[in-house]
Amino acid sequence: MPGENLNDLAAFLAVARERSFTRAAAKLGVSQSALSQTIRGLEARLGLRLLSRTTRSVAPSEAGERLLRTIGPHIGEIETELEALSALREKPAGTIRITAGDHAVHSVLWPKLAKFLPNYPDIKVEIAIDYGLTDIVAERYDAGVRLGEQVSRDMIAVRIGPDVRFAVVGARSYFAKRPPPTTPQDLVGHNCINLRLPTYGGLYAWEFEKDGRDVRVRVEGQLVFSSVFQALDAALAGLGLAYVPEDLTEAYLADGRLERALEDWCAPWSAYRLYYPSRRQSSPAFALLVDALRYHDAAKE
Repeated sequence: MPGENLNDLAAFLAVARERSFTRAAAKLGVSQSALSQTIRGLEARLGLRLLSRTTRSVAPSEAGERLLRTIGPHIGEIETELEALSALREKPAGTIRITAGDHAVHSVLWPKLAKFLPNYPDIKVEIAIDYGLTDIVAERYDAGVRLGEQVSRDMIAVRIGPDVRFAVVGARSYFAKRPPPTTPQDLVGHNCINLRLPTYGGLYAWEFEKDGRDVRVRVEGQLVFSSVFQALDAALAGLGLAYVPEDLTEAYLADGRLERALEDWCAPWSAYRLYYPSRRQSSPAFALLVDALRYHDAAKE
């Protein structure tokens, strides 16, 4: 296929991955009509239908799925190599895409990015908030951020924060109506605020540990959220017990708006890691970001 069709293939990949001409056009910075014309031209040259279109959705055809699997990784490698050429520039440049949960962004990424980005105006960072265990290679992210035990062994993992501890909290008004739980099993009698994990589609089972004993409890309650911040807000409103990162609760525990339960059952979890494929050719911009995010324990320095 002629070399000038590389852009057409990149356009097809964008539509196939986004499952939407509208979203793909916005991502590529072109009009939807121009993108549609590009795809039609590519299909005409190949003599194959690559996308199945309905009034509500777009999905790759059998031929499109094959093309997505075979050329997708190669296009990604080409784009990575082009970004690596920024090493020849006086200033590091490029866009770095990261997937992370909202707590990781709030507690680790944002404080460090706020110091890093002003020094490198040609580096752009795109962050997608996602609780799912995203396949960063398939979804073309440069890196992801997850707790240590959630990172696949075939990835390079760089510690970027302290260990994370969770806390069971409720408002004074909530505990005024019922006694606090003293064991994890007591939670079954409480109105608990659940968190749904998109990767598995189910509700998160609260995890506890004490004296080497691990306990998982599937709690029940009136509310289900996809964010720990919403769960915290609901607990502050007196609508139930929340199981959220400890650092989010400290100010509210200090001023008495929240009270804590099962503290002796809440053991620290492995810290957040920035992870990325071992075969990734790191651009100067990415290498600088990794170094800026790397965790340094002040107590040991």
